[in-house]
Amino acid sequence: MVDLICMCASFRRASRTLTQMYDTELRREGLRATQFTILQALTLAGGITQGRLGGILAIDSTTLTRTLKIMQREGWVSMQRGEDRREWRLGLTKEGEAMYKRALPSWERTQRRLRKRVGNEEWEQLMKLTNGLAHVVAEGGEQ
Repeated sequence: MVDLICMCASFRRASRTLTQMYDTELRREGLRATQFTILQALTLAGGITQGRLGGILAIDSTTLTRTLKIMQREGWVSMQRGEDRREWRLGLTKEGEAMYKRALPSWERTQRRLRKRVGNEEWEQLMKLTNGLAHVVAEGGEQ
């Protein structure tokens, strides 16, 4: 593999390889990593608007809507109109909670395997750096 000199290209490549790793494991449960991430976020956040979820996960509205429609069709996510008719309030259904619990061991296995390969100290540093970078970029806007 060649080292890339562009921060964006490097992170996108890392994201794709990580997504492939998690997808391989989660596929056994009938999930994709993107769907698991939404199940996890809804588990942590509870009832939340679609806009807020998109902001937390830094997912554009079109991509999030497409994924949520699939998850709603599967019976994992409930979508109800909010106070503003343009707003959707999201929550996990019983089926969504069950799917999350069923997929959690696969996700944990992947986390452990990756952490072992990276190393504990590096893992903690990467988590801090990537979360920190997301905050810095999100707060800085286009500046």
